[in-house]
Amino acid sequence: MHNRFVRGRVSQLIFEFISFGIKQAWACLFGGMMLALLIGTFLFYPADAALTRYDFITVMAVFIQITLLVTRLETLEEARIILVFHIVGTVMEVFKTQAGSWVYPEPGLLKIGDVPLFSGFMYACVGSYIARVWRIFDFKFTHFPAMKWQALLAVLVYVNFFSHHYIWDFRNALFAFAFVLYVPCVVHFKADEEHRPMPLLIGLFLVALFIWFAENIGTFTKAWAYPGQREIWHMVSPAKLGAWFLLMLISFVLVAWVHRPIEGRG
Repeated sequence: MHNRFVRGRVSQLIFEFISFGIKQAWACLFGGMMLALLIGTFLFYPADAALTRYDFITVMAVFIQITLLVTRLETLEEARIILVFHIVGTVMEVFKTQAGSWVYPEPGLLKIGDVPLFSGFMYACVGSYIARVWRIFDFKFTHFPAMKWQALLAVLVYVNFFSHHYIWDFRNALFAFAFVLYVPCVVHFKADEEHRPMPLLIGLFLVALFIWFAENIGTFTKAWAYPGQREIWHMVSPAKLGAWFLLMLISFVLVAWVHRPIEGRG
């Protein structure tokens, strides 16, 4: 089936490509607003303001979340996913900052330990995107893995983010587990009127790649910093792609529990 306003295969492909881009941007609504907030405050927020930049970002993040709910640009289901991922992310942030993995160099009052409360919203952006893109593109799957194995993978990923500081880092085993679990799976997404197939692993990797790009924006705006970035900024190591891929899997599994994936090609 083709859009009745579009004639010709090439025109149809162009139309679908544009539609795909627009829907992706809409799915990134929460994450895009948070990145705009980081960039805007980095460039324009007054250093001598009574409210610190970090606290202002936290207040605005809460305001954005409430606005999206009131205007129904975000569903209550998506908000619940965001809340869960906010908690999951904040717990990990507190641990990681204490372990010296990264720092938040600016002052603020709205913190847990050394972690400003807006940090949880950065993780929630990932959950928000996956929940929204799932709904907007009407995801359907073939060979979707059993949820019990996905849940086990998500739990092991989360445990490893903590345990690798003390014992063996088994992320390579997690990559292998994810590969075996997801390589048969195909996601069918609808950019226009017809579902198109994509291997799920490719889609998951592309999401991790864009999160890595967003992280570079976050560190450039001094929202947080890795060791060695505080004096002179440099791009985040591509090795971080693996960590974001694993973390994004947790979000994917959480969303899958809520959405109850539909088998079929649309």
